[in-house]
Amino acid sequence: MKEICLGFEVHQPFRIKSNFFWDRLDFQSVPKGGLINHYFDQSLNKEIFNRVAKKCYLPSNQILLEQIESYKKNNKKVKVAFSLSGIFLEQCELWNKDVLDSFKQLADTHCVEFLDQTYYHSLSSLWPDKSEWIEQIKMHRQAMKDLIGFEPTFFENTEFLYNNVVAKHIEELGYKGIFTEGVERVLGWRSPNYVYRPKGCKKLRLLMRNYKLTDDFGFRFSARWWEEYPLTADKYSLWLQATPGQCINLFADYETFGEHHWPETGIHEFLRYLPQEILSKEDLILATPTEIVEKHEPVGEIDVSESDSISWADIERDTSCWLGNTMQWAFYRSVVELAPLVKESEDEELLRIWRYLQMSDHLYYMFTAGGGPGEVHSYFSPHGSPYNAFINSFSVIIDFKARIREKIIPSIFPFEFHSKDFNRKVWSLKGLIKAIEYSDIDSIEYYIRQGELKEWIECSLQDYDLAKKLEELEHLSGEELKKNLCNIMVNRYEELLKYQRLIVKPRIVPTEYFLKFSDKARHILRRLPSWNAFWFNKSTGEYTGHYAMSFAEFVDKIKNVDINSIEFHSYRGDFSKWMKDALHDKELAKDLEDIINKGYRGEELRNAIYDVVRKRFDELVRISMGKT
Repeated sequence: MKEICLGFEVHQPFRIKSNFFWDRLDFQSVPKGGLINHYFDQSLNKEIFNRVAKKCYLPSNQILLEQIESYKKNNKKVKVAFSLSGIFLEQCELWNKDVLDSFKQLADTHCVEFLDQTYYHSLSSLWPDKSEWIEQIKMHRQAMKDLIGFEPTFFENTEFLYNNVVAKHIEELGYKGIFTEGVERVLGWRSPNYVYRPKGCKKLRLLMRNYKLTDDFGFRFSARWWEEYPLTADKYSLWLQATPGQCINLFADYETFGEHHWPETGIHEFLRYLPQEILSKEDLILATPTEIVEKHEPVGEIDVSESDSISWADIERDTSCWLGNTMQWAFYRSVVELAPLVKESEDEELLRIWRYLQMSDHLYYMFTAGGGPGEVHSYFSPHGSPYNAFINSFSVIIDFKARIREKIIPSIFPFEFHSKDFNRKVWSLKGLIKAIEYSDIDSIEYYIRQGELKEWIECSLQDYDLAKKLEELEHLSGEELKKNLCNIMVNRYEELLKYQRLIVKPRIVPTEYFLKFSDKARHILRRLPSWNAFWFNKSTGEYTGHYAMSFAEFVDKIKNVDINSIEFHSYRGDFSKWMKDALHDKELAKDLEDIINKGYRGEELRNAIYDVVRKRFDELVRISMGKT
């Protein structure tokens, strides 16, 4: 008897606003709890969710409930499997609880198996540190128990991402099986229609999707150019019957039924009659993933190295769908590198938003290859182009990073705090305070006596006043030392927070405030990020094509930029404002204001500005080199 597993992926993302960059929504004041509405287009997300609920989720669930009920007293039963993302469950609770109730009804039939996955539908399984991935798995497991009333024993990683390391962790978490793609480069001459064992695992079993048979209804069902069009449930069940193997694992996006293929195509009728046609064949039954792996012993071992991870995406069926170009890598790396900062913030809203930014969908929209895969990516994207997806998404990352930095007072490099009770890397002043609170006295005394803490505060936090205050503690020891150190740190942290503005900007001012002369000069001369560059316009909205991302570039541009631009910006106070807010050179800002007050025009104005900025630039270069 050959088992047929019908599995469905159910996920809807929180899409980032497609106008976030273009409408200059970055660095605006946002009330506490308002970041999700600031970054994500919740009106669009709600509209799409309810549309798909009406066309797909509710009618398709009803069809399955009816089919399960009609076979309830038979030996052969209608059985299916679902993998619901945590984000999808959140949207059910937000916008349509009837959808959630319909999945609960499916769970109550005991003929439906629900799988675990990452709560946030993320690529965190690819990170070197697997702790975030495992935490999201545990979150999903709890959500399934709380919202669906089901405790999963089978796992489906985001987008079927799989390798030996993933399998080993899933086995350690106690799952019985895991799904992945039946990729030819991994299988070789073997068939996906059998149970396998992941390399390095003893108990975990592996099921592989038959993507060719899945794509027949997932992608080609309504394709009139297809030689097998129209596809009927009877025809398809005969293909399943003729396919050799222990089990045939079919796994598709649930949106196939009513959204990707509209109801008018007959896709719901296909879903309605497919279970009947399968069960009408003497040698076919429907089974859940766990039932299959409990029944069959593995016929062989599957070996997938971490460097050759597989997925179910596109023709390549690897990670290139999300990490195939530099835009995707830039966004991905930025999200990963925020991990220690977000977690040190201990801010639940920031942690939640950071995890929303991990959704694989954001990277999916940045896919630039053409052909059929490119058309599929474009179909799902709300941004219009992969480049617009990157611009908006990365603008959100920059804005979000600034908000984190405002909360924690970050360092340049971490302090490795070793204690009897714990070892951790500290990335911020806030993180240091927490580490000191939990640390033992011996460790604190060691770092104070050796001067390592003071050195880190000077070099990494660049807070010379705080470092100086540590000298006052050198004569103290024991609990008195710890208490006074905590007080100094907490007071400094609270003092620095007072510098934060209602309208968030990248945190530079508090750091620069404490710099020595040479460091301050180098700080003013640094190259700025793109959002702080000076853009030269002739008038409002009339761009000259020139911009400056550093003091040096500004000096150079002033010599040749259109005189109308110089006059435009001078009398609006833009030059002095940029010097003060972006470069943090208040002295030069004041000098430029004095020039404007003298009423210069034309080339006389240009020459006056150039002379003062060139003189200041040369002075800063000498100071930065330690010269007087």
